Amino acid sequence: MIDTHAHINFEDYTNNFDEVLNDIRNNDVSVVIIPGVEPSTFEEINEYCSRYEMLYGAVGIHPSEFQAYDDNAEKQIYEYLKNEKIVAIGEIGLDYHYGADTKEEQKLVLRKQLEIAEKTQMPVIIHDREAHEDTFNILQDYNLKDVIFHCFSGNAEFAKKCINKGYYIAIGGVVTFKNAKDLKEAVKIVPLEKLLLETDCPYLAPVPFRGKLNTPAYLKYIAQEIANIKNIDIEEVKKHTTLNAKKVFNI
Repeated sequence: MIDTHAHINFEDYTNNFDEVLNDIRNNDVSVVIIPGVEPSTFEEINEYCSRYEMLYGAVGIHPSEFQAYDDNAEKQIYEYLKNEKIVAIGEIGLDYHYGADTKEEQKLVLRKQLEIAEKTQMPVIIHDREAHEDTFNILQDYNLKDVIFHCFSGNAEFAKKCINKGYYIAIGGVVTFKNAKDLKEAVKIVPLEKLLLETDCPYLAPVPFRGKLNTPAYLKYIAQEIANIKNIDIEEVKKHTTLNAKKVFNI
């Protein structure tokens, strides 16, 4: 399996990094993609990806860190994208849960990074929290190679809109929560060819580890829940999501 979104460069993991990676491999995860959050993380991600074969990365500025975007940050994004192990721009997007008073600033930074994606034809990893309509509408203004809705939080209706545009839907641990009814309904209608797996660790650990430190080693619990929802074998989920990730991120 491929974990398409895991912050394993955070301090929670780096003190015993090789042990963490061994545990991930032992739980049927062959590749982990580390997303960027703000410029100070780019070199760290780049170094991890260069050092470990199973690690790939992305560079981008999270909507909560929009103030970090400037000419130098933009230059860094272009520069790191030259590394073949840096496979996407992200995570970028809009977050109205924590940033309702900075909507316009977030939109401006999102647009600037989508311009880079359009010029480089790199896939984009989209963070969309309580901002579905604005995020979707802004994406329509750009000719983008591939769009991944990270930690998808929409309902089935929004999932259909995204699928109709060819976007990919990345599912994380929230799908295992009992109260995630809208997300479970969305998973039902998303074709396997448009699904990706992610943990978004260290956050949102799936049941039975909810509330604890998350890890890509738990990706199988997310895959199993998707299999249960779709009434198919987990091996089908593993196969399709892995092929999708390899295709989207050119792995």
